[in-house]
Amino acid sequence: MSANAGPSGHQPTATTAQRDAVQDSAFLKACRREPVPHTPVWFMRQAGRSLPEYRKVREGIPMLESCMRPELVTEITLQPVRRHNVDAAIYFSDIVVPLKAIGIALDIKPGVGPVVENPIRTRADLAQLRDLTPEDVHYVTEAIGLLTAELGETPLIGFAGAPFTLASYLVEGGPSRTYENAKAIMYGDPQLWADLLDRLAEITSTFLKVQIEAGASAVQLFDSWAGALAPADYRRSVMPASAKVFDAVASYGVPRIHFGVGTGELLGLMGEAGADVVGVDWRVPLDEAARRVGPGKALQGNLDPTVLFATREAVETKTREVLDAAAGLEGHVFNLGHGVMPSTDPDALTRLVDYVHTRSAR
Repeated sequence: MSANAGPSGHQPTATTAQRDAVQDSAFLKACRREPVPHTPVWFMRQAGRSLPEYRKVREGIPMLESCMRPELVTEITLQPVRRHNVDAAIYFSDIVVPLKAIGIALDIKPGVGPVVENPIRTRADLAQLRDLTPEDVHYVTEAIGLLTAELGETPLIGFAGAPFTLASYLVEGGPSRTYENAKAIMYGDPQLWADLLDRLAEITSTFLKVQIEAGASAVQLFDSWAGALAPADYRRSVMPASAKVFDAVASYGVPRIHFGVGTGELLGLMGEAGADVVGVDWRVPLDEAARRVGPGKALQGNLDPTVLFATREAVETKTREVLDAAAGLEGHVFNLGHGVMPSTDPDALTRLVDYVHTRSAR
């Protein structure tokens, strides 16, 4: 039981003062393109394999099981906040959790990633994708209640996998470099593809709503593999489903972040899909990314994760380049251009947060 739980075991909740402080945080202000005291920082995969305390609490516990234990999720989510002083926490989970929750036979194989037992290749296979209900992921609601009480003034980011990336795993049966089976359906049976992505958009929308209603202050849609698409194919065959997800949560008024890898040619479309904040990987400088995205959006990014393996001086030099490129942006959230790599020195991340805060202090 959390230390904040009541004597009867009732789940703790954030106070009104805490919620107001969260709204006044540098992270949410930057997402809303408002003036900030310093550039806020958080890292994708900040709660994960780079932290020895993470490896210790996860020892012997399979990934998907760890995502379903509220107390464990709370501890893992809080670890980088304690250690690095980041400006936002991201909910510890995995993009395939809602698929597992509706009964898809899948597992996360160490060193491989999600592996799907019965890939979706035909219209009949769509029957595997029933609607997600809040009861299917009750552990998410419980964990976020615990987290928001513990986090105090620090915002919590919820997240989900975008329909295209989820479809890629479901159709390929696991990770892929070519997406040949997914693209074969996209090109050869566009109606089946559209129906598949539409069902995944419904599932993803529900998963994000659960997180927001439980207390998440922002959400990020990970379209990790969208960089495999040409802009015309993205606009025609993928963007409508992502837009449906963003529209489904628009009424909550929380910032919506959109991120993909290798999506330099898609940045404008990813913003057009409905994001308030567009995530940028390390391949495109932020000032050029702003030109591609256009006005009215904040940007997130975009230090190359491998820079953290270089000398402290090199890290600071490359960080200054990112901050300088972001100097004219309407809003900027500092992040890596992809997730923290497992063998990253945690102390390098802590130093990076401090450097960004100091260098960007207004």
